[in-house]
Amino acid sequence: MTDPVQDQYEAYPYPGRNPAEEATRLVTGSPSRVAEIDHYLFGGRRDWRKPFRVLVAGGGTGDATVMLAQQLHDKGVKAEITYLDLSSASRAIAEQRIKIRGLTNVTFLSGSLLDLAAMGLGGFDYIDCCGVLHHLPDPDAGLASLAGALAPGGGIGIMVYGEYGRAGLYPLQAALQQLAGNLPLKEQVALAKKLLPALPVTNGFRNNRFLGDHKRGDAELVDLLLHRQDRAYTVPQLAELVAGAGLQIASFIEPLRYDPSLYLTDPVLAKRTAALPVLEQAALAERLAGNMKLHIVYLTREADTVAQPAPEATPIFIEWEAATIARAVQQQGAIKGAFDGLPVTLPLPRQAPTILRLIDGTRRMDAIRQETGFADWDGFMAVFRPIWRALNGINRLVLRY
Repeated sequence: MTDPVQDQYEAYPYPGRNPAEEATRLVTGSPSRVAEIDHYLFGGRRDWRKPFRVLVAGGGTGDATVMLAQQLHDKGVKAEITYLDLSSASRAIAEQRIKIRGLTNVTFLSGSLLDLAAMGLGGFDYIDCCGVLHHLPDPDAGLASLAGALAPGGGIGIMVYGEYGRAGLYPLQAALQQLAGNLPLKEQVALAKKLLPALPVTNGFRNNRFLGDHKRGDAELVDLLLHRQDRAYTVPQLAELVAGAGLQIASFIEPLRYDPSLYLTDPVLAKRTAALPVLEQAALAERLAGNMKLHIVYLTREADTVAQPAPEATPIFIEWEAATIARAVQQQGAIKGAFDGLPVTLPLPRQAPTILRLIDGTRRMDAIRQETGFADWDGFMAVFRPIWRALNGINRLVLRY
């Protein structure tokens, strides 16, 4: 990173976190939930009795580090987690959060992910790099460095900015640099707060309802509006970045957002899109939606690492409770929600509530089939398939073998 970028995170550690809140809540999200890692990178088949080496590259104030450390501890995994970041201020917050939780499975290092080869840390089974690559002068070199630190069979979870959902942001960043770029960062923050309410009604950022991080605090405002090193990616650009590092995209998160059939109800249009290769479908979905402000993806060297439904697979809810979702589907006949302002309704079969109530994290799919009265696997899958498309599509249901 350039010095101004490092200085920014020393002055405004990101994201803003109060370590005292660790006593009352665990911040979770994608990538890097342990159930997701298993499903998308290890086919739902990883033996968690074996040691698990993790690198959090660009750990910031510790969200991914804390989540991984706590979830792996709770799972009884012999985990070795390495936190790496340039900002000493961010590291201090992350260390305090881990200390408050009484976790001992994290090693903290200061440094750049570009120097991994020289650091001699060995190979990692999993690497988290969330919100970092798009702030590097050379993101290609950054991802190549991460790929070089992977152990055989390992995988990576990344988040990078999406271009279309950040419409209007970059002209505003340029305007703020023009108005205040020579001022101390604290004064830039004050000036930005003056400018925002004065933006003309025609301003692209003012009319972008998908971007609101700057309203949460000064650290978020600086990261969004005053960053000195910032770029965004379209799906094709992201695919090029990934391929350049000798990797491939195992899955986007949430998968359904990258399925153009979510946006195209006309059967003629839907048929034309169904014939496209998977990455082209994802690119089309991004262009149609127009609201993707970031991309979360799991990356591997190997193909076909994502778990698929089968009789011996155990479906597992991610942070949802079976009875609650079954009751909601019973009442509505569908899953209803929104993707960044886009209303989404996903109709489900009438048998869905009965099936959903049996997803307790221990029953295998064949046991669920038998308990719901389906005589054969194909008949069960005809009903389960739309349930799977909806709930895995919004990243709330994964599989474990």
